[in-house]
Amino acid sequence: MKTFADKVRDIVRRIPKGETMTYKEVAKKAGNERAARAVGAIMRTNFDESIPCHRVVASDGTMRGYNRGGVDRKRQILTAEGAL
Repeated sequence: MKTFADKVRDIVRRIPKGETMTYKEVAKKAGNERAARAVGAIMRTNFDESIPCHRVVASDGTMRGYNRGGVDRKRQILTAEGAL
């Protein structure tokens, strides 16, 4: 049986280039719509480059932390992908 974290990583892995999802949307798809902060914690500790954690943003569209270069790097990647 997959853990919540496994489900989150699978969902984020499938976010297409040029698109984003909110932490809340990911949490809901993973089975717990109240676990947006848990999604953030999972993304914060993700170093697997096959999981595009930069494509997960806050519900208000703002950038939150990015463990591979900070918010500015996250914004640069999303802009290059056409998501911003």
